[in-house]
Amino acid sequence: MTTTVDTSKLETRLFINNEFVNSVAGKTFETVNPATEEVVCSVQEAGPEDVDKAVAAAKAAFEVGSPWRNLNGSDRRDLMLKLADLIERDRAFLEVLEAMDNGKPIGTDGRYGTSVDLHLVIQYLRYAAGHADKVLGSQIPVDGHIFAYTRKEPVGVCGAIIPWNFPLLMFAWKVGPILATGCTVVFKTSEKTPLSALHIGKLIKEAGFPPGVVNILSGYGSAGEALARHMDVDKIAFTGSTAVGHKIEQYATESNMKKVTLELGGKSPMIIFDDANIETAVNTARAGLFLNQGQVCTASSRIFVHESIHDKFVAAMVQNAQGINVGGYDEKDIDQGPQVDKIQFLKVLGYIEKGIEEGATLRLGGHRHGNKGYFIEPTIFTDVKDDMVIAKEEIFGPVMSIFKFKTDEEAITRANATKYGLAASVISENGARAISTAHQLRAGTVWINTHNSFDAAVPFGGYKESGHGRELGFEAMENYLETKTVMMPLTGPKV
Repeated sequence: MTTTVDTSKLETRLFINNEFVNSVAGKTFETVNPATEEVVCSVQEAGPEDVDKAVAAAKAAFEVGSPWRNLNGSDRRDLMLKLADLIERDRAFLEVLEAMDNGKPIGTDGRYGTSVDLHLVIQYLRYAAGHADKVLGSQIPVDGHIFAYTRKEPVGVCGAIIPWNFPLLMFAWKVGPILATGCTVVFKTSEKTPLSALHIGKLIKEAGFPPGVVNILSGYGSAGEALARHMDVDKIAFTGSTAVGHKIEQYATESNMKKVTLELGGKSPMIIFDDANIETAVNTARAGLFLNQGQVCTASSRIFVHESIHDKFVAAMVQNAQGINVGGYDEKDIDQGPQVDKIQFLKVLGYIEKGIEEGATLRLGGHRHGNKGYFIEPTIFTDVKDDMVIAKEEIFGPVMSIFKFKTDEEAITRANATKYGLAASVISENGARAISTAHQLRAGTVWINTHNSFDAAVPFGGYKESGHGRELGFEAMENYLETKTVMMPLTGPKV
């Protein structure tokens, strides 16, 4: 039975210094259910003044001698585990709230949806909590009679700007290492999906985190710019488009040269060799592209298929995709929900029109699904050329482009011929061939006989214009740590 969400009781204010407050300017914006096109509620809109208040709270919480800074690593660990427990307690509510605000299915019977996201949120918070009391420096042997060592210290006040495609999961990917390393943070969530993070604000306070450690602002890009430019923010972490990522770098440079990590866009290739198992290839391509309505930065939107199996793969892929059930989160057995909003809906339809105009063959879909909600049919193009718009630009929708290739070298060269380098995948029954190909692909993650597979312990991030820095694993902790060297001459005999 699906949990009911009473929208009249949702928290819609800004979360600053452990209190929910209205915005200084009193402005609000509406958040819309993309399955119905109906307004869910109005949310307080953060402006520059609210950013100032939130950063001041985070700065005060980071001061030496503050309740947060006085905590041991094991204390931070316990608070994080408590937060994970509270999220697990409210899991059913959050699954529905996220589905209502974002549009993705809840996910039943092994299907992807918010239920999967919540599992990963809880899993990652518990994983990150385990690092809170294991942040280590090292003692270094040096020439002379000198004691030298390093210590890892929290970078300070962090800004975190998160996207709308995985609102809670991206919140967790940022807040986990931030809290584990002892930093404080101001979040700016997407104006398209603000609601689930605000509920987490309630749980932050209930878990017992000191005031100012976590602050959550809802708002537009202007609030994100104010955060990225703020002189009291020591580090900015951004997940979103490459275009905005360039701006975040600019804002950081023009202000106080704050540290920056970026997880940006992609145009991920999948190479299907002639020895591939067709069923594996089809199932992997489906998960790689149609997961989350195609709104995934790692979506396998360029599928290179060896010419000897191309037609067989296309026939099987089209047949498989015809079985994708499209509908709202509260409908039964749904695989694909709507695009997140009207802007994204029209953008994706525009790319489909461009593909047809440039001569690609539309093999499936290509139209709006139904007459209400921002639903788009699962769409497959063949005869796609490398210089077509749909082959080069990130579509962020359920649009698959299939290419032919002749040789391994050709496939690898064409797969690498992009400004992006977030992820890639290889489908082959020959392990040595697959691993050799993986090593030649310029991407931060390469999957073999799978796609969109993640684990809390495995680092994730991009090459080239897909960003820099890594999420997940211990490498995520490094993003929020400074290395301090301490050296002291010793007396007495050297031993």
